[in-house]
Amino acid sequence: MSPSQDNAPAVFVDSVSKRFRIPHERVHTLKERALHPFRRATHDDLQALRDVSFAVQPGEFFGIVGRNGSGKSTLLKCLAGIYAVDSGVIYVNGRVATFIELGVGFNPDLAARDNIVLNGVMLGLSPAEARERVDRVLDFAELHEFEELKLKNYSSGMQVRLAFSVMIQVDADILLIDEVLAVGDAAFQQKCFDEFRRLREERKTILFVTHDMPAVTRFCHRAMLVERGELVTIGDPGEVADRYISVNFPGNALAAAPGGQPVSEYDADILDAWFEEEHGDRHEYLPQGRPATFRARVRFNTEVRDPVFVLGLSNEHGHKVFATSTTWVDENTGQFRAGDEAVLGVTFENQLVPGRYTANFQVARPGSGAMVLAQLDPAASMVSTGTRNSGGIVDLPHEIDIRRPVRAPEESPA
Repeated sequence: MSPSQDNAPAVFVDSVSKRFRIPHERVHTLKERALHPFRRATHDDLQALRDVSFAVQPGEFFGIVGRNGSGKSTLLKCLAGIYAVDSGVIYVNGRVATFIELGVGFNPDLAARDNIVLNGVMLGLSPAEARERVDRVLDFAELHEFEELKLKNYSSGMQVRLAFSVMIQVDADILLIDEVLAVGDAAFQQKCFDEFRRLREERKTILFVTHDMPAVTRFCHRAMLVERGELVTIGDPGEVADRYISVNFPGNALAAAPGGQPVSEYDADILDAWFEEEHGDRHEYLPQGRPATFRARVRFNTEVRDPVFVLGLSNEHGHKVFATSTTWVDENTGQFRAGDEAVLGVTFENQLVPGRYTANFQVARPGSGAMVLAQLDPAASMVSTGTRNSGGIVDLPHEIDIRRPVRAPEESPA
């Protein structure tokens, strides 16, 4: 069915499917054909999209997320008219500008200035309008000194700057943006994000394919998750981001294997380790700004008095972001006989920036030169979820104030 003209969506996708044929072996020459006249070409069918339906309203910033190979970029190319769909229909109400692949719409043997005009005309501008906007494109891309250089001599980052700059200058109603922004440097990415805010405030319709969950929750009004060509869920960006993370890390991947890796003649065993959310339920995905708890269950195989429990937390780059020990709080942990068990709990306010973190856990005898009874690395893992990514390791609660210095009164002339 087609959308009604009253309050029509900017983009309407109805039961769209797309399949590709992947040949096993191709016959490229007449010699190969003559030598193997009865060889039959075989292929695999790749179902890139399967019965996908959704609508995007005018002025909506709409995120499309999914793992590599899930079909999200194929969907964007179908929307752009690059691919024809096998079944279903797509309605796009307005002028479309695309930012999908490096080099699309550009001629590598032409200079940047000529490519801007060519690309602008392809995106719907008149030749006069395209020529009039060349300097604005070069200003945003910061490429004035390279305007006469042929594009085949541009780096991938320079091509990203140019393509994005052209896209935002053509006054399109609908912008289709793929994750190629990752090629640009950090300063230009921030410049693009500032432009996203402007376009969002101007109520431009944007379909944004990305793996950057903080960007989804920061900019998008709604988002959708696709997996193996099928629509999994659509709705609130935060909920979709959490679902995306669960698809990437299926199952309860945080529990430690029974038995652990004890040392020192198995004086203790780390039986289990996990994270809990603030209500005490095991959970791998812990929101920023809320309490979280690490727990571990230990069995002692020999008598120990006041064992020391040590916890370290590292980010995905291997940087230690948090560490604690029962000795630091002068904790008398008690007397344990062989066969006794203990469950350690460390509760903290989750101020970690979005990302995955792994816990290292140790049990040791007290005193200087403490002997390790058991250790497990990694013991468990968690994913910090949220919309804030300050660029640091943690997002500490803080206040900012600005004060004017008190000036000394001017002395009157003698």
